Amino acid sequence: MLAIIGGTGIYNIEGLITIEKHDISTPFGKPSAEIIRGVYHGKEILFLPRHGSNHQLLPSEVNYKANIWALKSLGVKQIIGLSAVGSLQQEIEPGDLAIADQYFDFVKGHREKTFFGNGLVAHVSTAEPTCSALAQKISEAAIKSEVRLHTNKTYACVDGPRLGTKAESLFLKNAVNADLVGMTNVPEVFLACEAQICYCTIGIATDYDCWQDDPAHHVTVEQVISRYGASLEKAKLVLATYIQGTSAVCQSRCNHSLESAVLTPAECLSEENKQLFEVLSA
Repeated sequence: MLAIIGGTGIYNIEGLITIEKHDISTPFGKPSAEIIRGVYHGKEILFLPRHGSNHQLLPSEVNYKANIWALKSLGVKQIIGLSAVGSLQQEIEPGDLAIADQYFDFVKGHREKTFFGNGLVAHVSTAEPTCSALAQKISEAAIKSEVRLHTNKTYACVDGPRLGTKAESLFLKNAVNADLVGMTNVPEVFLACEAQICYCTIGIATDYDCWQDDPAHHVTVEQVISRYGASLEKAKLVLATYIQGTSAVCQSRCNHSLESAVLTPAECLSEENKQLFEVLSA
């Protein structure tokens, strides 16, 4: 089962025929919104708006654990996220699409970043946090759709909600060598790893953040919204082409990430942790 997590401006998917809506409670609270199960271009998928149905949630207010848990409990094996991002590299122009395969966690505030703890200890490898097979199939869909898509990029995640300073933008560009900056993919990508779900985000570049000298290129909310619509249509085209094609078959260890990761003996787990692990490892 494939799930789409919609970012800024994506609170529904045009053409998605709704079958049912899931109002789910999880051990970690409520997800961002009801999860829609529907048919899109002939395939059954799930859809969840990351920021809520009316964009009422800041990046730091999104209940990422509840979102991933709810999707996992509904049988999701793949997640494609859609996210607005800033470009930290000249060649990724506003309006371009990009897929990150690496992440730099620059989140300094408190976000729940793991399902583990409280008697259940596990350490999941995130050396390769995204699914290479899924990324390849999305790339092929972009080529077929004649849409420019950059791949193998590094996404730096910041707290928000404020837009970054020029010093921060230059640090992420030069010291970190990041290509994209956004506010939401951490901890989403890492929780998907812990839940053994293949994960990729299609980043929609809306601006050059604020690393360039010309203030006219510095990001504003007005720029983000005005440039987002046309680019979003390109992302939807790539997504539709991917869905209509052959689904990716995971060649990495996305769906087996918990093997050898858990250190706490099974006989020492509480009933609550046994149930938690049962869902994550399904």
